[in-house]
Amino acid sequence: MSLPALRALRGRYPSAHIAILAKPWVGDLYGREPFCDELIAYSPKSLGEKWAAGKALRARGFDMAILLQNAFEAALVAYATRIPERIGYARDGRSLLLTKAVPVPKPGAHERFYYLELLHRAGILDHMPESPAIRLDGAAAARAAGLERFAALEMGEVIVGVSPGAAYGSAKRWLPERFAESASRVALDLGARVAIFGSAAERDVCEEVARALTVPGHNFAGQTSLGEYIELAAACRLYLTNDSGPMHIASALGLPTVAVFGATNHVTTGPTGPLARVIRENVECSPCLKRECPIDHRCMTRVSAERVALTALELLK
Repeated sequence: MSLPALRALRGRYPSAHIAILAKPWVGDLYGREPFCDELIAYSPKSLGEKWAAGKALRARGFDMAILLQNAFEAALVAYATRIPERIGYARDGRSLLLTKAVPVPKPGAHERFYYLELLHRAGILDHMPESPAIRLDGAAAARAAGLERFAALEMGEVIVGVSPGAAYGSAKRWLPERFAESASRVALDLGARVAIFGSAAERDVCEEVARALTVPGHNFAGQTSLGEYIELAAACRLYLTNDSGPMHIASALGLPTVAVFGATNHVTTGPTGPLARVIRENVECSPCLKRECPIDHRCMTRVSAERVALTALELLK
């Protein structure tokens, strides 16, 4: 959800060298994007290693550090770099480590505006960009690579992608058998196969979906890096998902994306763009923002597979 801000930053400084300091597992998100000139891997563990990582950047001569992350650690590392301008939100006790501590906006808007507003309040942006949708500009290159991967597995060119997991907790997860039912219905209509994605920790729930499919499918859970996942997702014709990181990536790739929401707020963290659809039940306890449902998970159990499949097919039209 920081992508619009980074794209706006490139628009503001078209000839600047922009380096992204990121943990290695998430770096692939930025590598193909035109705002990124350099990826710097960040993986220290101890406080001493974190301070040393900041000191190692001193000699690079950066002019400005923009802290999109909220943590105190981010400000500490930036302070160790001695970069002249260090900009971030005034929160988590880190204001003294910043040269410009920006007041935190009131919650309520979509999360992507949280990052854009940081640039606006810091005086970097005069106004919000005309197109603040979350998108990956490297989608075309990723799709070409993904089609090659699917071809090597003899899966064909028409793929329905499914992400049945959600890292935050089980309250965000729609039922695996309903993912399988809706994906099978759509794939049968399209003459497609199903690709199921997830982390290694989500292997079991992805396998539940795979077993329940009535069409050919492949379980990729735990078998891809983030970069490989982006390529395979980009090559899908349609994407069915919970509220999750894969949901945002699928939508940012410009895929027709159907997301089932329950415990979380689709207004603040939903997918963006004209090809995204959110399905949710308007129950009295949603959004509760809980990790686990303390009652009967009615926000999810009341969403039928037929409703998701019909929404997906209508979206494709």
